[in-house]
Amino acid sequence: MKKIYIGSDHAGFAIKGLVKELFEKRGYSVEDLGTYSSDRVDYPDYAAKVARAVAADPGSQGVLICGTGIGMSIAANKIKGIRAAEVHDYYTAQMARAHNDANVLCFGERVVGPGVVESIIEAWCTTEFEGGRHENRVKKIMALEE
Repeated sequence: MKKIYIGSDHAGFAIKGLVKELFEKRGYSVEDLGTYSSDRVDYPDYAAKVARAVAADPGSQGVLICGTGIGMSIAANKIKGIRAAEVHDYYTAQMARAHNDANVLCFGERVVGPGVVESIIEAWCTTEFEGGRHENRVKKIMALEE
């Protein structure tokens, strides 16, 4: 069973329950790393929790939700081994997996609604990394951490 670590700040909290449900319906094991209310918190704290969990658990993936997805993706990408992609529709989620082998999905509750979230998760769950010409590019991205 594939493992998903999920986190949000206060601006992504309202849609996090739907995201958990959508992954669980697809057979994923979902571990919620917070926040657990709409009280104001700092998104880098939750980005770090999820990114560190994914980095320590090979084969797992993460989902981070804030207001726009931008801050979460910036913060998560500071953790070695993470390729966090901020997406806003089916196509960007599909390309994040197919071409970038992204292991953390980021989006903004203030940017996408429930219907778009469903399509993003469908793309994320049904798209595999293509490898091939993209493999060398991903290796170059990861080498930037050295």
